[in-house]
Amino acid sequence: MKIAIATVQVPFITGGAEILTSLLQQELVNRGHEAEIVSIPFKWYPSETLLNCMLMGRMMDLTEVNGEKIDLVIATKFPAYYVKHPNKVLWLMHQHRQAYDLWGTKYGDIHNWRDGAFIKKTILTNDNAFIKEAKKVFTIADNSTRRLKKYNDIPAMTLYHPPINYEKLCCKDFENYVFYPSRIDEMKRQRLLVEAARFLKTDTKIYLAGRGSANEMGYLKSLISKYRLEDKVKLLGFITEEEKIGYYANCLGVYFGAYDEDYGYITLEAFFSKKPVIVHKDAGGPLEFVSDAENGYILEPNPKAIARTIDKWFLNKGLAGEMGMNGYDSIIKKNMDWDYVINSLLGEI
Repeated sequence: MKIAIATVQVPFITGGAEILTSLLQQELVNRGHEAEIVSIPFKWYPSETLLNCMLMGRMMDLTEVNGEKIDLVIATKFPAYYVKHPNKVLWLMHQHRQAYDLWGTKYGDIHNWRDGAFIKKTILTNDNAFIKEAKKVFTIADNSTRRLKKYNDIPAMTLYHPPINYEKLCCKDFENYVFYPSRIDEMKRQRLLVEAARFLKTDTKIYLAGRGSANEMGYLKSLISKYRLEDKVKLLGFITEEEKIGYYANCLGVYFGAYDEDYGYITLEAFFSKKPVIVHKDAGGPLEFVSDAENGYILEPNPKAIARTIDKWFLNKGLAGEMGMNGYDSIIKKNMDWDYVINSLLGEI
């Protein structure tokens, strides 16, 4: 089968969405299909550019190429899922959240635009129309499924998938550092973990991995300097997959501070590494996996509470190990399986 994976790409930004589309392509190829990722460049501002991107998504012609029929389109992100195709399936990561759950919050922007209300209405109208064209609608997490039902009244089925290199993740030791690998961004809330370092009473270190905007990186560095945390907080920058696997294998535990995440690879990677996780009550997707005081902790976004929890693991590494094993057991029971995902997307289940 010839399959096009329709998505968007913000130039120079790579994250979980790009990893997922690459994994999907590889899993399709492994099963004998021809699969190609078709990305359109995406810029969400100003409003004229956003509207043009929506138009690009609708104008894509993926019905055939070089005289050969494209049998299936799997669309993943806004506005690539506007593509017209007689056999379109949606595996939704998330919609343009600034028009939905982020509207009016500090993480949104459209509500501040002169024509923000018009843009929001336009996105909602087009989403309602073009998502319903799909033969089947899936999402990557229950959190995305709930949003789609709440805001668009469109039902969907959740398809969980394992993270990249999950079979290589392992536990080797419980050294004195907490690990947080993620794009550096205000919504990922690395700043909360840096603030928590001020209140640690044990000799636990904080390791932050990832790249981000100059503004957010500058903010973190200013916090570190202001509170003299140079010996407590380490900014690792970009790390390779092998390095990430090593940091997971030896950390004391994992922090995942993101606000209302869609899915959250970090939670899954931590559990496959048999490490406990700290998330927050407004974490979104990770709450589908973390059980408070069993395989991690669900806390208020409060630096002192984070510090107390990290200290607890430091003083009782047996507890950290037990919770990490509980996390591993819980993820195995969810039977995250690429065969099931692919068969569902292809309509074979």
